Amino acid sequence: MSEMSLTPAAVGKIQALIEDEGDDSLCLRVFVTGGGCSGFQYGFTFDTEVAEDDAQMQQDGVKVLVDSLSYPYLEGASVDYQENLEGSRFVVSNPQASTTCGCGSSFTI
Repeated sequence: MSEMSLTPAAVGKIQALIEDEGDDSLCLRVFVTGGGCSGFQYGFTFDTEVAEDDAQMQQDGVKVLVDSLSYPYLEGASVDYQENLEGSRFVVSNPQASTTCGCGSSFTI
């Protein structure tokens, strides 16, 4: 399977957020937790600590971390950044998800 990817919109927003923080060592951490309307939900945070078992990727100068438990759920997924009437948010397009909820942040495999 392929690793996770970022759309140009996601890369641009991540770069802008890192610039706002003024800390070039920040990495975007993408993770999966139990919960949400469909069983699992996506989470995003900035992190400077790289754990020993983190998968690391870099795209267009943006560094992304995924913990070893979340990685199998995110293989082949694409992270986008969208601004619309519902607000602004990162959205994951995950080919492994069999169902997703209306909010787009929860899924089932």
